[in-house]
Order: sequence, then C-alpha cells, then structure tokens
Amino acid sequence: MSTLTSEEFQVVENESPLVALVRVMLAPVACVASLALCMVVGGESFAAHYALLAIVSFLVSMRVFGELPLTNGSSRTSLVLPGRAIFVKWMIVIGVLLFLAFAAKVTGLYSRKVVLTWLVITPFALQAAQEIARLLLRRLVSSSAAGRVKVVVGVNDQACELTRRIEEDPCRGKVMGYFDDRAAGRIDGGAPRRLLGKLEDVPEIVKSRGVDIVYIALPLTRDPRIVRLLDGLRDTTVSIYFVPTTLPFDPIQARVQHIGGIPVIAVCETPFCGINGVLKQAFDIVAAGAILLLAWPLLLAIAAGVKLSSDGPVLFRQRRYGLDGKEIRICKFRTMTVCEDGDNIVQARRNDPRVTRFGALLRRTSLDELPQLFNVLAGSMSLVGPRPHTVWQNEQYRRLINGYMIRHKVRPGITGWAQVNGWRGETETLDRMRKRVEYDLDYLKHWSLSLDFWILLRTTWVVFRGGNAY
Repeated sequence: MSTLTSEEFQVVENESPLVALVRVMLAPVACVASLALCMVVGGESFAAHYALLAIVSFLVSMRVFGELPLTNGSSRTSLVLPGRAIFVKWMIVIGVLLFLAFAAKVTGLYSRKVVLTWLVITPFALQAAQEIARLLLRRLVSSSAAGRVKVVVGVNDQACELTRRIEEDPCRGKVMGYFDDRAAGRIDGGAPRRLLGKLEDVPEIVKSRGVDIVYIALPLTRDPRIVRLLDGLRDTTVSIYFVPTTLPFDPIQARVQHIGGIPVIAVCETPFCGINGVLKQAFDIVAAGAILLLAWPLLLAIAAGVKLSSDGPVLFRQRRYGLDGKEIRICKFRTMTVCEDGDNIVQARRNDPRVTRFGALLRRTSLDELPQLFNVLAGSMSLVGPRPHTVWQNEQYRRLINGYMIRHKVRPGITGWAQVNGWRGETETLDRMRKRVEYDLDYLKHWSLSLDFWILLRTTWVVFRGGNAY
C-alpha cells in the first residue's frame, strides 16, 4: 500500500540552538518576507493593516508548519517545486487568514494583486528557503555536528532506519558504527556494516574514542546485557537514548506520557488527544457549516429530485458504528427503492436493480452523502476519517480481520484515506476489506490537519473521476 510522508520516526536529541531556531522560524519568516517582497513590487506602503497581516500570518504559519525538516531525504523530487507538505500546509494558512479577514470584514483594505501574488509565490519561497537553509547550515553546523561521535547498539531494521535519518541530515553528523552480540552483525540484505564489537565492548570504546551519544535499538526489557551496559556507561558522560523496537504489536499513535510523574507509554491511542481533538472538531464544525451554508439550494434540489423520482422517504437512516464502537445513525439521501437496516444487508453492486435512476446519479457523484454534514455538526461523524460500515459488517469483519475495531478510535468520516486511494465502494472480498482497514489504520498513525486537507482535495478529484460507486 502507499505510505504517507510523515515525521513519525523522529531523531530526538539535543541539537544546536541555531538549528532548532531555524527549524521553527524558517516558515513564518519566509511567509512574511514573501509578503514584503510582493508589497514592494506592487507599490504598496507598509500601512498598519499590512503590518497586522504580517503578524497574523507569522503566528498562523508558525503553528501550521511547525519545524520544517532540514534533511536531504530521497522523497524530495525537486529543488524548486514545493512538495505536497508545503503546499497543503500553505493552503491551510490561506484558509485561516481568509476566515479571519472575512470575519473582521477587512478584505477591502488589501490590494488583490498583492495578495494573490503572495498566495501564489509563497510555496516556492518556502521551498527555496528550505534549500538555502540546508546549504548554509551544512557549512555552519556540519563541523560541530560531525564532532559529536554517535554509535548504535543493536543491528536491526530500526537501527538501520535511525542511522539513515541521522546521516541524511547535515546538522546531525554520522554514526561511527554498531555494537551487536551476533557474530555476523549484518543488515541491509546481508551487507556488512561498521560493526565495532559486542555489547560488553561499548563502555570501553565509548571512553577510548570519545563517543558522545549512544542509541540503544533493542527491546525495552530488563535484559541482563542491557542492565550491565547501562551500569558500565554510568562511568561516562555519554548521552543515552532508547529507540523502541521489536514490539509484539503494531503501535497506533505511540507516545510517552506522564501520570503523576510516572512515565507511561501509549501504544494504541486516538490521535485526537488534547489540543489535536479541539483542532479536529473546530475544523469539522467550521468546514461543515460553511459547506451547508453554500450548498443548501443544492440540498433542497436533491431532496425534491429524490421525492419526485420514486416512492419513499427523502432521507435514508441506517445504524453504523461510530467513535469507540458506539452505535450511531447516519443520514443519506435515499438512492434505492429499499431502506435496509437489518442483520444481513447486501451492498450495492454494479447495475443493482434496487438503485433508482436519480439515485444512480447521486451515488456516482457522492451527492447522496451530503446529509452526513449534519452528522458532523452533531458530533457523531467527521469530515475525514474511516468510513462507517453497517452494524452487520462490523460484527462480521471484526472476527476476520485483526485490529479491525481499532479504526473506531476516531469518529467515522464522510471521506477517508482508503477512499482516495482506490478502496471506495463495494468490498466484495475479504482482501478488499483488509486493504481498506490497512489504510484506515495508516490514517490513525499519521493523522494531521494537513493530511485531512489533502484528503479533502483528493476527494474532489476522486468524485469527479468516478469509479467504484454504484
């Protein structure tokens, strides 16, 4: 399955204050600088309303972009064209700024030419700023970063990935080598790597070679070898980091938290804890409300079309499983001659005789899903999330697919990551449902507001293209 570009695997260590500052300030400074450039080119003076725009855009972009990566990752396809992450996050910034401007009724104060030019060139300015920062920081910091000697204890896939993430970042230096008790000490398909010795050799080599950082990529158990290793390192000033590995399960939103000062590790949790939950709900309410305000004439026209085209109610309500597996009722425009909500519902198939002519049009364009915006406003659904299945489907597949019910750790969505990746419509085989669930769990692992926005953008294209909806 396709994977998401994310920063799920972070290399966490004390880095240069200069690097940390650049990571945080690069995006907001680039946004404000591009605004100033557009004002100069457009002949606008630095009036109070432009100063206010600069301040607000600085704060919003700092929150949305967070820390920009300064790595030389292979996922970058162009040194000039902005990547998906930059584009999507900038669209979120634009959305927030437009909402604030309309709410404050100040849109008439700004030059349309300046603002539109700013909206277009800023993603390119952000990409250019990122590339320039990489080049400059490589020269300014590489010598000090290279001076921090690092080693990894354990030879496994996680250790290999950790090393790759360190060495692709010019600000983090390189890994001197590995320690492992296995004689071969091989990774990367059998290719020998820089094996320095066994676990018992770590303390001595740390002292003799001036190692600064030790990453332990072994299971978090009270293994006597690890206990002896930590005891041996107590006589050094080396920094020690544990890299969680070889878990007996696939973690969902794994994180370390504290309860009364006692550390606990969350291995299966909703991504909408704390402020993330507030942001998600606010985004859903604002977006769903805006869509309903704009689309209410369309909803009335569809309701009339459903009523006039066939006998039966306009709306179709059905029981589904929602957040935490609790039963909810979703609303859709009726597209069939039946309103099934029993224990053995047959999914719509191609050329299904139960689908009305007008209903076929609604299903092909997904307009039958519009009433679910009221479910979003009521808090039982979200704009983006795993699509809710019927109750009988849940009871059937929870016994056949491992981890199926984990998808209910979040509110179900009108659209989702599985749907925009081709797993929309009928799931006539168990393998198709497994793939859909894989994408749903992938969404839980990698959720962000920018991902939600990206899914909404892709949904419009999927609906326009059609397919698998009948």
